[in-house]
Amino acid sequence: MARNNRNAILGISAFYHDSAAVLLVDGKIVAAAQEERFTRKKHDPDFPHFAARYCLAEGGLTPADLSCVAFYDKPYLKFERLLETYHAFAPRGLSSFLTAMPVWIREKLFMRKMLKDELARLGDLGGKTWPELLFPEHHLSHAASAFYPSPFDEAAFLTIDGVGEWATTTIGQGAGKDLTVLRELRFPHSIGLLYSALTAWCGFKVNSGEYKLMGLAPYGIEGSQRVRHYRRVLLDNMVDLRPDGSLLLNMDYFDFATGLTMCRADRFEAALGLPQRAGESDITQEYMDLALAIQQITEEAVFRMADTAHALTGSKNLVMAGGVALNCVANGKLLKRGPFQNIWIQPAAGDAGGALGAALAAWHIGQGAPRTAPASAAGGDMMQGAYLGPEFTSVDIARTCRRFDAPATKFEDFGELCSQVAALLADGKAVGWLQGRMEYGPRALGGRSILGDPRRGDMQKKLNLKIKYREGFRPFAPSVLEEYSSECFELDSPSPYMLLVAPVAEARRKPLPEDYWSRSMYDRLYVERSDLPALTHVDFSARIQSVSKTTNPRYWQLIDTFRREQGCPVLVNTSFNVRGEPIVCTPDDAYACFMRTEMDALVLGDFLLTKESQPEWREDVDWRSKFELD
Repeated sequence: MARNNRNAILGISAFYHDSAAVLLVDGKIVAAAQEERFTRKKHDPDFPHFAARYCLAEGGLTPADLSCVAFYDKPYLKFERLLETYHAFAPRGLSSFLTAMPVWIREKLFMRKMLKDELARLGDLGGKTWPELLFPEHHLSHAASAFYPSPFDEAAFLTIDGVGEWATTTIGQGAGKDLTVLRELRFPHSIGLLYSALTAWCGFKVNSGEYKLMGLAPYGIEGSQRVRHYRRVLLDNMVDLRPDGSLLLNMDYFDFATGLTMCRADRFEAALGLPQRAGESDITQEYMDLALAIQQITEEAVFRMADTAHALTGSKNLVMAGGVALNCVANGKLLKRGPFQNIWIQPAAGDAGGALGAALAAWHIGQGAPRTAPASAAGGDMMQGAYLGPEFTSVDIARTCRRFDAPATKFEDFGELCSQVAALLADGKAVGWLQGRMEYGPRALGGRSILGDPRRGDMQKKLNLKIKYREGFRPFAPSVLEEYSSECFELDSPSPYMLLVAPVAEARRKPLPEDYWSRSMYDRLYVERSDLPALTHVDFSARIQSVSKTTNPRYWQLIDTFRREQGCPVLVNTSFNVRGEPIVCTPDDAYACFMRTEMDALVLGDFLLTKESQPEWREDVDWRSKFELD
């Protein structure tokens, strides 16, 4: 039942990775945020105290005003899967069993009590009864997050991740307020877990390094004997990929079902003829080729699943969620390939988005609320450009400047500020940019971004090595004015959430040296492949964000100023953080990141700060501000 004449639902995802909270009021997304942005712990899995507190504050509500709290999966089903899996693989997995079971018996089996205890810390119920607690299944939460906010009246849905309770992939159809699951692939057979296993084998961290593997794949040599060899080894020994996109994993090669690692190292190495790469070691061509092989297999699996979804539903529309839906290379190829005319992907496609899906499932399925496709909404969907996090006023920003004795210039005319920033960018400066509400999901979309001039060949190296402090091979994304997207890239559809990869327009490309593919990784990387060298990846691709004047007018104005004054409708956009840290949330976070890196300038709302005018930064300064619970 609605309280205070508003029906408020709090969605929660937690206790695995990327915990988050979402507030729906009368079916509208009022606020959404990941816990890591507040605690500054990357991929924070703990209960989202700060995110939930922010969401309630944004809605002007307390826990007493909630009609429902929805958690993004069913703990009892997950526990059932664990027990059945340990039994099936016994005696393998004893050490994992002894590690996992005490936590489940002590905490996770009592999820209702745990949730009530955690929610009690957010505020008093004022004598009211507890709001209803709902537990939609994990992949239902993904499907709800994909379909309900989409611009479509009806659509096929495809959810692909590592594993929820039992499901690893679902295919179904959404129509009105109804979601119907038509096919389901079950644990341990998972394209997401296969990709994560190869992520680990190539020396990256599971649940956070998969996008690195995707970025490494284009360095593999397409059509080479070694890539064909790795594909053959994987498909002949480790995964049986069926025509409908379903698959079977040969569990003789994997340890994730009952062990503490992803792979059985001895068998992996014997099959591939390649040892597991140690993290931070040099990346040789063998690992680049292996990355390309698993990327190709993943793409083929996604294509076959999409074909099956189309055959089952007959829909021209597809919506996607789950961690594998963040594989923007596969997404871009799927859009170009068909059979779907339109594809919409939840910007918070991973587990953080489960909080949104749980809340929407509670609203439309649990409470039976009707749905109308939000085609008239800003951006054509319900996501409001994914700008759903905290926003900070000029008073907040001025307080940050005073706190750090930071000289800053406040502009009364935002157009003048944009001209100043455009000139700095054209001069080769890297500029931190904090504007409006923080993004929900893993991508910085012009709310919390670091910006550069894409025409400068040195910008990619500068951003990676001197500011982000991350692997030099990592690519950067373009933010392009929506009106100029097809002029710069081979993409005819909007890509507001940076979830589609497409080639740079042919007219902008430069010929490659004859010995290009025989060169080392970094020799290839620093070849200028187009007139937008800072964002053109080694295979001429780019992960595109098309910027709309409707959903982000300030960011659009900056890029348009750069177009008018510098002749280029594109900026390099990377997330405002350094390696190992979450994207910044507050002005304090942004200033600290600015001062601890070689960033040249910082824009906080209407304020411009330049590095040369700042006082010396002290690493022992207590800079971190938090949203306190009490």
